[in-house]
Amino acid sequence: MTKEKRLIRGMQPDLIIINGRIWTGEPELPYAEALAVQADIIIAVGSNDQIRLLSSSNTEVVDADGHLVLPGFIDNHTHLLVGGMQLLSLNLRQAGSKAEFMQAVANRAATTSPGIWITGGGWNNDQWPGGEIPAKEWIDSMTPHNPVFLARSDLHIGFANSLALKLAGITRNTADPAGGAIVRDTDTGEPTGILKDTAVRLVQNCIPAPSEEQYDQALIAAMRHAAQVGVTSVQDITAWADWNDWKTFERFRQQEKLTLRIYARTQITEWEKQLELMAAGFCGDAWLRLGGVKGFVDGSLGSGTALMFGPYQDAPATAGLLAEQMFPAGIMQERITAADKAGLPVSIHAIGDKANHILLDIFEAVILANGKRDRRFRIEHAQHLIPADIERLARLGILASVQPGHVYEDGCWAEKRIGRQRCQLTYAFRSLLTAGASLSFGTDWPVVPLNPFQGIYSAVTRRTQDGRNPEGWVPEQKLSVADCLYAYMQGSAYAEFSESAKGTLSPGKLADILVVSQDVMTVLPEDIAKTKVLCTIAGGKIIYQT
Repeated sequence: MTKEKRLIRGMQPDLIIINGRIWTGEPELPYAEALAVQADIIIAVGSNDQIRLLSSSNTEVVDADGHLVLPGFIDNHTHLLVGGMQLLSLNLRQAGSKAEFMQAVANRAATTSPGIWITGGGWNNDQWPGGEIPAKEWIDSMTPHNPVFLARSDLHIGFANSLALKLAGITRNTADPAGGAIVRDTDTGEPTGILKDTAVRLVQNCIPAPSEEQYDQALIAAMRHAAQVGVTSVQDITAWADWNDWKTFERFRQQEKLTLRIYARTQITEWEKQLELMAAGFCGDAWLRLGGVKGFVDGSLGSGTALMFGPYQDAPATAGLLAEQMFPAGIMQERITAADKAGLPVSIHAIGDKANHILLDIFEAVILANGKRDRRFRIEHAQHLIPADIERLARLGILASVQPGHVYEDGCWAEKRIGRQRCQLTYAFRSLLTAGASLSFGTDWPVVPLNPFQGIYSAVTRRTQDGRNPEGWVPEQKLSVADCLYAYMQGSAYAEFSESAKGTLSPGKLADILVVSQDVMTVLPEDIAKTKVLCTIAGGKIIYQT
């Protein structure tokens, strides 16, 4: 027996996976049959015979039965507790029409005590026949004693009934806040119930804050859902909210209850808080880490607040809005410069082509001011780009943090907003890769479903929800399945400075592993979204199994 084999035999794994088609993500050994885990680390990858030699009577055995084995997915953009709360509240994602929307609200109102807020969201009027946007009159008669606030699927529009508007003090005379808009009836000037971007806070500030128990239940629901769809790590957009979001994560970490790895990014407007936490002794671990700061340049295409170079085709009076965080002029560059100088990673939301251009100008100026280093600036979404900015993004080493699931929904209506020509570089995944940009994948959950296979399906097929693009919407931007797995795993690991710890299945990496129902590398592209997770392992422990 060689010295190498003696060393391997002494490893004594706690868990092994055998009989798998293991996609390792490593070019030296792309596929294997089996692997071994000790504690929360992969210690060996190889053949069934090699790995069986390591096991003992105390080793847990997972028989993959020929199924595909993958690294756990790393989602580059979630709103975790928002999603968890939505799982526990009124979910309108399946509302396919005005009538279904109204009926869902009526059903919830019938079982809600007077005075209790009805919250939730996920509605998307662009998926309804006619695309009519809700108005407070739709639900006022069925909710006279319950204030209602329901977020649109993109989280950039909120819908309130008359009682909620009254409690918030919103009238026809209420001024639009910076970076937002109160939509008004064109004839009467009265608020319709639709609030855009920062205007949603006028109502949100009136909603009673969730209790600690509700926060806990939301995190439990979110982690359970993540395990079911194979997500083992998230790069979260974590709201401080008087530190309750963060405190919930920290409480679960201290109690060793986290089954999902969290890379928490907080608002750039309060970037100093992360330094305060670190100064107080927080250093993070493999389950919970501070991931720097996140800000906004503009809004969203669906709400008509993404900042574009030209006017909207369906609303020629506007070209979108700069976000509140961009005011006063120059403050965003000042904050990014300070946060970057302090060593904090920086991620900034930009949707419109002008917003992305402005952000690249800022990033370039900050790099020049603070000097070159491995900072990994990120553009969240990078949704609409002009050709020169695709090249500039790659040249500057800016990471494109994209969410392909948006293609499935937005492709149904984006051309109505900005026309066919501008849509040619919408979700320009292939162009970004060709230019040499670093690409990572995620979902923006709960804006779109957390299931990674739906996102991969969207990136590979470019098909849309309305069925009108069987060959793909802007098919020139399609990716291969291998491209998608790399972006979801190695690309997302790189985006959080964790490429040495996760993203592939190789010795020394964290034991975050999936067994899935079909081989996404070989099935027909249209069948990718049908893939189910059979087993999810996080930190060497089975956290979900069918």
